[in-house]
Amino acid sequence: MTATPHAAVAPSGGVLAHSAPEPELTAQIVSPDPDERTRDRVLSAVLERGPVSAAELGDRLGFTPAAMRRHLDALSHDGLIEVKRVRSSATGAGRPARRYVLSRRGQTKMGNDYLDIAIAALSQLGEAAGPEAIEEFARIRFSGMEERYRPLVEAAGPDVEARARALAGALSTDGFVGSTKTVGLPQGRGARTAPHAIRSAMPSVQLCQGHCPIQGLASAFPAFCEQETGVFARLLGVDVRRLSTLAGGGHVCTTHIPLGRTTAAHAAPASPDAPGNAAQPAAPEAAPPSTPATLSIHQQGRP
Repeated sequence: MTATPHAAVAPSGGVLAHSAPEPELTAQIVSPDPDERTRDRVLSAVLERGPVSAAELGDRLGFTPAAMRRHLDALSHDGLIEVKRVRSSATGAGRPARRYVLSRRGQTKMGNDYLDIAIAALSQLGEAAGPEAIEEFARIRFSGMEERYRPLVEAAGPDVEARARALAGALSTDGFVGSTKTVGLPQGRGARTAPHAIRSAMPSVQLCQGHCPIQGLASAFPAFCEQETGVFARLLGVDVRRLSTLAGGGHVCTTHIPLGRTTAAHAAPASPDAPGNAAQPAAPEAAPPSTPATLSIHQQGRP
Protein backbone atom coordinates (compact mmCIF):
# COMPACT_ATOMS: atom_id res chain seq x y z
CA MET A 1 0.00 0.00 0.00
CA THR A 2 1.28 3.46 -0.91
CA ALA A 3 1.57 5.97 1.94
CA THR A 4 -0.60 9.02 1.55
CA PRO A 5 0.25 12.50 2.75
CA HIS A 6 -1.38 13.87 5.91
CA ALA A 7 -4.45 15.93 5.40
CA ALA A 8 -5.66 18.78 7.53
CA VAL A 9 -9.17 18.18 8.79
CA ALA A 10 -11.64 21.00 9.19
CA PRO A 11 -13.75 21.24 12.35
CA SER A 12 -16.75 20.02 10.30
CA GLY A 13 -14.86 16.90 9.37
CA GLY A 14 -13.95 17.87 5.78
CA VAL A 15 -10.46 17.82 4.35
CA LEU A 16 -8.89 21.26 4.02
CA ALA A 17 -5.58 20.52 2.35
CA HIS A 18 -2.83 17.98 2.08
CA SER A 19 0.39 18.67 4.01
CA ALA A 20 3.69 16.90 4.58
CA PRO A 21 4.45 15.44 8.00
CA GLU A 22 5.93 18.03 10.40
CA PRO A 23 8.65 17.28 12.92
CA GLU A 24 7.48 16.91 16.50
CA LEU A 25 7.91 20.12 18.50
CA THR A 26 9.71 19.80 21.82
CA ALA A 27 9.73 23.40 23.06
CA GLN A 28 9.13 23.69 26.78
CA ILE A 29 8.38 26.60 29.06
CA VAL A 30 11.32 27.06 31.43
CA SER A 31 10.36 27.90 35.00
CA PRO A 32 12.53 28.31 38.08
CA ASP A 33 13.46 25.06 39.78
CA PRO A 34 11.40 24.78 42.99
CA ASP A 35 14.26 22.94 44.67
CA GLU A 36 16.66 25.73 43.76
CA ARG A 37 14.36 28.37 45.24
CA THR A 38 13.94 26.28 48.38
CA ARG A 39 17.68 25.81 48.75
CA ASP A 40 18.18 29.55 48.47
CA ARG A 41 15.84 29.86 51.46
CA VAL A 42 17.82 27.22 53.35
CA LEU A 43 21.08 28.97 52.49
CA SER A 44 19.72 32.30 53.76
CA ALA A 45 18.56 30.62 56.98
CA VAL A 46 22.00 29.08 57.54
CA LEU A 47 23.54 32.50 56.94
CA GLU A 48 21.22 34.14 59.47
CA ARG A 49 21.21 31.44 62.17
CA GLY A 50 24.47 29.52 61.75
CA PRO A 51 25.96 27.58 63.36
CA VAL A 52 22.53 25.91 63.29
CA SER A 53 21.29 22.32 63.48
CA ALA A 54 19.16 20.56 60.87
CA ALA A 55 16.31 20.29 63.38
CA GLU A 56 16.36 24.03 64.07
CA LEU A 57 16.33 24.79 60.36
CA GLY A 58 13.45 22.38 59.80
CA ASP A 59 11.39 24.02 62.54
CA ARG A 60 12.14 27.48 61.21
CA LEU A 61 11.33 26.69 57.57
CA GLY A 62 8.56 24.15 58.17
CA PHE A 63 10.32 21.18 56.52
CA THR A 64 10.20 17.52 57.49
CA PRO A 65 13.49 16.03 58.71
CA ALA A 66 13.85 14.04 55.46
CA ALA A 67 13.27 17.10 53.27
CA MET A 68 15.62 19.20 55.39
CA ARG A 69 18.33 16.58 55.13
CA ARG A 70 17.94 16.38 51.35
CA HIS A 71 18.39 20.12 50.89
CA LEU A 72 21.32 20.29 53.29
CA ASP A 73 23.04 17.40 51.52
CA ALA A 74 22.59 19.16 48.18
CA LEU A 75 24.00 22.44 49.49
CA SER A 76 26.89 20.58 51.10
CA HIS A 77 27.58 18.73 47.83
CA ASP A 78 27.70 22.10 46.03
CA GLY A 79 30.22 23.36 48.58
CA LEU A 80 27.94 26.16 49.83
CA ILE A 81 27.67 24.96 53.44
CA GLU A 82 29.81 22.87 55.75
CA VAL A 83 29.46 21.07 59.06
CA LYS A 84 30.89 22.47 62.27
CA ARG A 85 31.13 20.28 65.37
CA VAL A 86 29.94 22.14 68.47
CA ARG A 87 29.91 20.94 72.07
CA SER A 88 27.14 21.89 74.46
CA SER A 89 27.81 25.31 75.99
CA ALA A 90 26.10 24.20 79.22
CA THR A 91 28.07 21.06 80.04
CA GLY A 92 30.77 20.75 77.42
CA ALA A 93 30.30 16.99 77.65
CA GLY A 94 29.06 14.41 75.19
CA ARG A 95 29.53 14.01 71.49
CA PRO A 96 29.81 17.32 69.60
CA ALA A 97 26.62 18.21 67.74
CA ARG A 98 26.51 18.87 63.99
CA ARG A 99 25.90 22.48 63.11
CA TYR A 100 25.76 24.03 59.66
CA VAL A 101 27.51 27.21 58.57
CA LEU A 102 28.20 28.86 55.24
CA SER A 103 31.42 27.89 53.52
CA ARG A 104 33.66 30.44 51.84
CA ARG A 105 31.95 29.63 48.56
CA GLY A 106 28.57 30.14 50.20
CA GLN A 107 29.64 33.50 51.57
CA THR A 108 30.70 34.52 48.09
CA LYS A 109 27.39 33.38 46.59
CA MET A 110 25.51 35.60 49.02
CA GLY A 111 27.13 38.64 47.51
CA ASN A 112 30.69 39.81 47.01
CA ASP A 113 30.22 41.59 43.69
CA TYR A 114 33.09 43.51 42.15
CA LEU A 115 35.53 41.93 44.59
CA ASP A 116 38.28 41.48 42.00
CA ILE A 117 37.96 45.09 40.88
CA ALA A 118 38.08 46.39 44.47
CA ILE A 119 41.14 44.30 45.36
CA ALA A 120 42.95 45.41 42.19
CA ALA A 121 42.13 49.07 42.87
CA LEU A 122 43.35 48.95 46.48
CA SER A 123 46.46 47.06 45.47
CA GLN A 124 47.33 49.78 43.00
CA LEU A 125 46.58 52.40 45.66
CA GLY A 126 49.02 50.68 48.01
CA GLU A 127 51.70 50.48 45.35
CA ALA A 128 51.30 54.15 44.46
CA ALA A 129 50.87 55.69 47.91
CA GLY A 130 52.02 53.02 50.37
CA PRO A 131 50.13 50.86 52.91
CA GLU A 132 49.19 53.94 54.93
CA ALA A 133 46.88 54.97 52.10
CA ILE A 134 44.95 51.68 52.42
CA GLU A 135 44.67 52.16 56.19
CA GLU A 136 43.36 55.68 55.66
CA PHE A 137 40.86 54.39 53.10
CA ALA A 138 39.59 51.79 55.59
CA ARG A 139 39.44 54.39 58.37
CA ILE A 140 37.33 56.73 56.27
CA ARG A 141 35.08 53.88 55.22
CA PHE A 142 34.37 52.83 58.81
CA SER A 143 34.12 56.39 60.12
CA GLY A 144 30.89 56.61 58.14
CA MET A 145 29.64 53.45 59.84
CA GLU A 146 30.55 54.86 63.26
CA GLU A 147 28.73 58.08 62.55
CA ARG A 148 25.56 56.28 61.47
CA TYR A 149 25.60 53.74 64.28
CA ARG A 150 26.38 56.08 67.18
CA PRO A 151 22.86 57.53 67.62
CA LEU A 152 21.39 54.02 67.61
CA VAL A 153 23.87 52.74 70.18
CA GLU A 154 23.61 55.84 72.36
CA ALA A 155 19.82 55.47 72.42
CA ALA A 156 20.28 52.10 74.17
CA GLY A 157 21.64 53.86 77.26
CA PRO A 158 24.79 53.23 79.32
CA ASP A 159 24.39 49.45 79.72
CA VAL A 160 27.08 47.70 77.66
CA GLU A 161 24.93 44.65 76.95
CA ALA A 162 22.07 46.82 75.65
CA ARG A 163 24.49 48.81 73.53
CA ALA A 164 25.87 45.59 72.05
CA ARG A 165 22.36 44.50 71.06
CA ALA A 166 21.74 47.85 69.41
CA LEU A 167 25.03 47.53 67.54
CA ALA A 168 24.06 44.04 66.36
CA GLY A 169 20.78 45.40 65.01
CA ALA A 170 22.56 48.15 63.11
CA LEU A 171 24.98 45.61 61.64
CA SER A 172 22.08 43.42 60.49
CA THR A 173 20.54 46.38 58.70
CA ASP A 174 23.78 46.74 56.75
CA GLY A 175 23.85 43.04 55.80
CA PHE A 176 26.30 41.77 58.43
CA VAL A 177 23.67 39.53 60.12
CA GLY A 178 24.56 40.64 63.64
CA SER A 179 23.53 38.87 66.83
CA THR A 180 24.58 38.81 70.48
CA LYS A 181 24.95 36.10 73.08
CA THR A 182 25.69 36.61 76.76
CA VAL A 183 28.17 34.05 78.07
CA GLY A 184 29.76 33.28 81.41
CA LEU A 185 26.66 33.87 83.52
CA PRO A 186 25.58 31.17 86.00
CA GLN A 187 22.59 29.09 84.92
CA GLY A 188 19.89 27.24 86.80
CA ARG A 189 18.70 27.55 90.39
CA GLY A 190 22.21 27.76 91.76
CA ALA A 191 22.74 31.15 90.13
CA ARG A 192 21.43 33.04 93.17
CA THR A 193 23.45 31.07 95.68
CA ALA A 194 26.77 31.06 93.86
CA PRO A 195 27.84 34.66 93.17
CA HIS A 196 31.44 33.50 92.89
CA ALA A 197 30.47 31.80 89.63
CA ILE A 198 30.02 35.22 88.03
CA ARG A 199 33.53 36.28 88.98
CA SER A 200 35.14 33.08 87.78
CA ALA A 201 33.19 32.96 84.52
CA MET A 202 34.02 36.56 83.51
CA PRO A 203 30.61 37.46 82.02
CA SER A 204 30.74 38.92 78.57
CA VAL A 205 28.79 39.38 75.37
CA GLN A 206 29.79 37.76 72.12
CA LEU A 207 28.84 39.92 69.16
CA CYS A 208 28.60 37.72 66.07
CA GLN A 209 28.40 38.65 62.41
CA GLY A 210 27.19 35.79 60.24
CA HIS A 211 27.99 37.51 56.97
CA CYS A 212 30.60 39.99 55.83
CA PRO A 213 29.82 41.86 52.59
CA ILE A 214 33.51 42.74 52.30
CA GLN A 215 34.97 39.41 53.42
CA GLY A 216 37.21 38.96 50.40
CA LEU A 217 38.44 42.52 50.68
CA ALA A 218 39.19 42.14 54.39
CA SER A 219 41.04 38.88 53.69
CA ALA A 220 43.38 40.75 51.37
CA PHE A 221 43.62 43.89 53.53
CA PRO A 222 43.45 43.26 57.34
CA ALA A 223 43.16 47.01 57.93
CA PHE A 224 39.41 46.69 57.35
CA CYS A 225 38.96 44.29 60.28
CA GLU A 226 41.22 46.43 62.46
CA GLN A 227 39.25 49.58 61.77
CA GLU A 228 35.93 47.84 62.38
CA THR A 229 37.20 46.54 65.73
CA GLY A 230 38.16 50.06 66.71
CA VAL A 231 34.68 51.32 65.81
CA PHE A 232 33.09 48.66 68.04
CA ALA A 233 35.33 49.61 70.97
CA ARG A 234 34.52 53.30 70.68
CA LEU A 235 30.77 52.75 70.27
CA LEU A 236 30.54 50.37 73.22
CA GLY A 237 32.95 52.26 75.44
CA VAL A 238 35.03 49.22 76.42
CA ASP A 239 38.04 47.43 75.02
CA VAL A 240 36.98 44.51 72.83
CA ARG A 241 38.79 41.56 71.34
CA ARG A 242 38.20 39.79 68.06
CA LEU A 243 37.98 36.03 68.68
CA SER A 244 37.47 35.06 65.04
CA THR A 245 36.79 36.62 61.66
CA LEU A 246 35.33 35.36 58.42
CA ALA A 247 38.23 37.02 56.64
CA GLY A 248 40.64 34.97 58.76
CA GLY A 249 38.91 31.67 58.04
CA GLY A 250 36.37 31.60 60.87
CA HIS A 251 32.76 30.50 60.44
CA VAL A 252 31.55 33.83 61.87
CA CYS A 253 33.08 37.07 63.04
CA THR A 254 33.01 37.00 66.84
CA THR A 255 33.86 39.96 69.05
CA HIS A 256 34.39 39.51 72.81
CA ILE A 257 32.82 42.34 74.82
CA PRO A 258 33.50 42.29 78.60
CA LEU A 259 30.62 43.18 80.91
CA GLY A 260 30.84 45.04 84.20
CA ARG A 261 33.09 47.73 82.75
CA THR A 262 32.52 51.46 82.68
CA THR A 263 30.02 52.81 80.22
CA ALA A 264 30.86 54.70 77.06
CA ALA A 265 30.73 58.01 78.89
CA HIS A 266 33.70 56.95 81.05
CA ALA A 267 35.50 54.66 78.65
CA ALA A 268 38.41 56.90 77.67
CA PRO A 269 41.73 55.80 79.20
CA ALA A 270 42.81 57.91 82.15
CA SER A 271 45.93 58.16 84.23
CA PRO A 272 45.80 56.32 87.60
CA ASP A 273 46.91 59.59 89.23
CA ALA A 274 44.13 61.62 87.65
CA PRO A 275 41.83 63.44 90.14
CA GLY A 276 38.86 61.39 91.21
CA ASN A 277 40.31 58.02 90.33
CA ALA A 278 41.44 57.27 93.87
CA ALA A 279 37.87 57.56 95.11
CA GLN A 280 36.66 54.90 92.69
CA PRO A 281 38.05 51.54 93.85
CA ALA A 282 37.83 48.67 91.42
CA ALA A 283 34.99 46.18 91.88
CA PRO A 284 36.50 42.72 91.39
CA GLU A 285 33.08 41.09 91.06
CA ALA A 286 32.22 43.20 88.01
CA ALA A 287 35.52 43.98 86.34
CA PRO A 288 37.88 41.12 85.54
CA PRO A 289 41.57 42.00 85.60
CA SER A 290 42.96 43.70 82.55
CA THR A 291 44.67 41.16 80.32
CA PRO A 292 45.58 41.03 76.64
CA ALA A 293 42.36 39.05 76.17
CA THR A 294 40.36 42.26 76.61
CA LEU A 295 42.37 44.32 74.18
CA SER A 296 41.41 44.83 70.59
CA ILE A 297 43.62 43.38 67.91
CA HIS A 298 45.03 46.72 66.80
CA GLN A 299 45.76 47.63 70.43
CA GLN A 300 47.80 44.45 70.80
CA GLY A 301 49.89 45.40 67.80
CA ARG A 302 48.75 42.35 65.83
CA PRO A 303 47.48 42.45 62.26
